[in-house]
Amino acid sequence: MKLSVLGSTGSIGTQTLDVARERGWTVCALAAGKNLDLLDAQIREFRPEQVSVDGTVYAQARERWPQLKVLADPGEVAAFPADVVVNAMSGLLGLAPTRVALEHGQAVALATKEAMVTAAHLIWEAAARGGGRVVPIDSEHTGVYQCLTGEDMGDVAEVILTASGGPFRSGPADLSGVTPAQALKHPSWSMGPKITIDSATLFNKGLEVMECASLYGLPMGQVGVVIHPQSVLHAAVRFRDGSLKAQFGPTDMRLPIAYAVDAAPSGMQRPGDVRGAKRGPQVQNHLAWPMRGTWELLEPDLKRFPCLALAYRAGETGGLAPVALNAADEVAVDAFLNHRIGFTDIPRLLESVLDSTPAGTLTWDSLHDTDRWARAAAGQWIDTKGKVTL
Repeated sequence: MKLSVLGSTGSIGTQTLDVARERGWTVCALAAGKNLDLLDAQIREFRPEQVSVDGTVYAQARERWPQLKVLADPGEVAAFPADVVVNAMSGLLGLAPTRVALEHGQAVALATKEAMVTAAHLIWEAAARGGGRVVPIDSEHTGVYQCLTGEDMGDVAEVILTASGGPFRSGPADLSGVTPAQALKHPSWSMGPKITIDSATLFNKGLEVMECASLYGLPMGQVGVVIHPQSVLHAAVRFRDGSLKAQFGPTDMRLPIAYAVDAAPSGMQRPGDVRGAKRGPQVQNHLAWPMRGTWELLEPDLKRFPCLALAYRAGETGGLAPVALNAADEVAVDAFLNHRIGFTDIPRLLESVLDSTPAGTLTWDSLHDTDRWARAAAGQWIDTKGKVTL
């Protein structure tokens, strides 16, 4: 197996390389950001044929690795011939490389949920043009994928995603004083700061609902969420005969990464086109994982965590609304982490931007225009702590 890994120095990227090391996969290309020291260690171990870095450190990287092809565009890494392209780039930055990979006929194991949230039909069009394939990496969506293998999408009554509930599921009652340090203490998963804050607000689950609907061709109302603090049940599918299939396992992202990479070469070219994968050997000795304990399944509290409801609203509205909401959240989370706004300001900001989002048809141009508008609108809200007037 030959892999290209985009976002190699981030959380999903480094765990992908853990699996590559364990499985003996070849890593032919890496796309990183600014962490040249970690990238250097990855280059020394995996010996890729080319790498890309953030433009601000491109000159340093060229000087550091004169023997290696160094690029400033992750899209070139995405187009480099590989069996699977793992896209672990966070945020809208991962959208363009996803498009490039699919238009070049690549199999993409996709951890960049923003691609399907903001540009689903454009992504599927790119896959159809180039012959590329998609399998999601998120534990919930990979769980859904496994539950749907061998099933007819017409028999699906409901897809159910689980959420841990984050660090504030049961307290404190007043979330206005929550600090970034508290919000970054996720009870179950080890993730990057952006996704960890989104998990604390339940916005990440809202993104996953929108992504799930786009991946499997379902209306938003057919994707449900349950709070499951133990985080061992990742997803379930309820069928029209009333039966349920569920996927569960340890809280280790290397398991869904391994499955997604194995499945990607025969993955989806259109929504719901699910095909199973031949599974590789065990990951990280998880055959020893014990099936023990008590599992809880609870309703999400949308009043306490309004970001989830806002995501449902944006997904149901469609068009440019998911683009604007996603962009506003990136700005809001950054502002919270830098102590510019409070935890409960995040949903207020998102709602204000969503209320002000102009109607329009989703195209590549309108997507980027709306993203820029929403970031400016969110910045104005932060500066004035008031309504958006852009």
